[in-house]
Amino acid sequence: MTTIFDAPEDFATTALAGFYAIHARNARLVKGGVVRSTKVPRGKVAVVIGGGSGHYPAFAGYVGPGLADAAVAGDVFASPSTAAVARVCRHADQGGGVLLGFGNYAGDVLNFGLAAERLRGEGIDVRVLPVADDVASAPVETPDRRRGIAGDLVVFKIAGAAAEAGKSLDEVERLARLANERTVSFGVAFGGCTLPGAAGPLFTVPKGQMALGLGIHGEPGISEEKIATAGELAKLLTGKLLAERLAGTSKVAAVLNGLGSTKYEELFVLWTKVAKELAEAGLEVVDPECGEFVTSLDMQGCSLSLLWLDEELEALWRAPCDAPVLRKGMIIAAEPATEEIIEAEGRQSFSPASSASRDSGQCIARLIGRIADALKDAEEELGRIDAIAGDGDHGQGMRRGSAAAFDAANAAVAAGAGAASVLAAAGDAWADRAGGTSGAIWGLALRSWSNAFSDDERASDAAIIKGARLALDGVTRLGRARIGDKTLVDALVPFVETLEEQAASGKPLSEAWNLAAKAAKEAADATSSLTPKLGRARPLAERSIGHPDAGAISLALTARVAAEFLKEADA
Repeated sequence: MTTIFDAPEDFATTALAGFYAIHARNARLVKGGVVRSTKVPRGKVAVVIGGGSGHYPAFAGYVGPGLADAAVAGDVFASPSTAAVARVCRHADQGGGVLLGFGNYAGDVLNFGLAAERLRGEGIDVRVLPVADDVASAPVETPDRRRGIAGDLVVFKIAGAAAEAGKSLDEVERLARLANERTVSFGVAFGGCTLPGAAGPLFTVPKGQMALGLGIHGEPGISEEKIATAGELAKLLTGKLLAERLAGTSKVAAVLNGLGSTKYEELFVLWTKVAKELAEAGLEVVDPECGEFVTSLDMQGCSLSLLWLDEELEALWRAPCDAPVLRKGMIIAAEPATEEIIEAEGRQSFSPASSASRDSGQCIARLIGRIADALKDAEEELGRIDAIAGDGDHGQGMRRGSAAAFDAANAAVAAGAGAASVLAAAGDAWADRAGGTSGAIWGLALRSWSNAFSDDERASDAAIIKGARLALDGVTRLGRARIGDKTLVDALVPFVETLEEQAASGKPLSEAWNLAAKAAKEAADATSSLTPKLGRARPLAERSIGHPDAGAISLALTARVAAEFLKEADA
């Protein structure tokens, strides 16, 4: 049970502040994360990592010379927002480009990917690397669908050492990708984890059993077995990984990782058996690590990660580093950073807008307010649907995101913004406050939609319909979901296609939108028969059958609210 906190919603930010107070030698606090507290040579590649909180020492504990230059921290088990990722990257950038590293989860892929696009538009060369090491989450034939667990540490160590050695961004990216391709992990759990403020754990393991192939966000394992002895457990862990041993490999880097409530002494006992299994397989273990590196709040369990080494990877794995969680070799000489950290936040300014576009902006803000009210009323039900095969936070995220979008839209209207700027500001605020996958998707959808508008003209019916297509294109391009994956896209595609078809047939916008909203609702209800193919629900596909997707349901709800709003405007 996670028991020490005040307000649960402040747990992540308070923990980050406490980390900084303890580890100021290594890191400096910025909004949404931390950056190295030591001077960094101009032109060095910046290795920026991150993900949700609740996994300490991932990710702030990796910041320091020879490892990461900065870490971005989201809420507990939720991806940091696009704005947070971009903000931390700007602080870390030294002119040599940025390598963005994170676990291969839908929310992180979206938010880090969007941040990379935004930073490239500002002239910063950014490369994106989702770590995918968990052999339990996808077969070897589809490694890009594997999630990132404790292999994060291994891959980030290689990237950090390469960057510290002064290698170019191309080389740092190549070596990090090579490490990612050659890293495998497998874990087991003896008990679930509990979110701050929650009444019980996200999942439970029957007494005397252990869950195999668990995730680090409360996802239960793919199967259960009787708790094994240390020797039996070592055979299980190594056997799963040795099955993917690269031909000709004679050396490995190994990380035996505790998940939050497993004692170090237990890990040490297990390591003696793991080392024996690896030796009998003819493998030399290079600089093994044993301890807590990627946890899951108070989860009881462990994982084993192996990196199949070659000469250049071995040198980088052995290279010195000095971070709170990991120190290797000689201490890297470094001076404290002296430049002031300036957070460029405050009241947002907007380009001058025409009177017609400002009127459209006010209309957009009123609509977002209606949507925010509806999502607040639906929070409990959306959370209930999401909890069937997820972590149950969808309703909370939609309520927080839409409320923040409404506030941002009103602030933009007060500042004289036009339609495009009002909707873009609302999208950014939604993503920033909601966090996670749904926050990223809605932020992306609204910002993409805003590109069809102008601050010089009113938002015409044609622009509104064009914006719907831009939103769909943006979500499918970066989110990678398709029809049948049991996501919001299952409702968004029929909504957009129906809207376009009905408008092309000559129906007025309000009537076309109403028919599109009905199509979205039918498609959302039909997701009950689907099995999820993306996101955290994917490992729990069977549990999801018979229940609709929460993201599709919430999209249909917002479409219906907008249809009612348009009908009233026509009256």
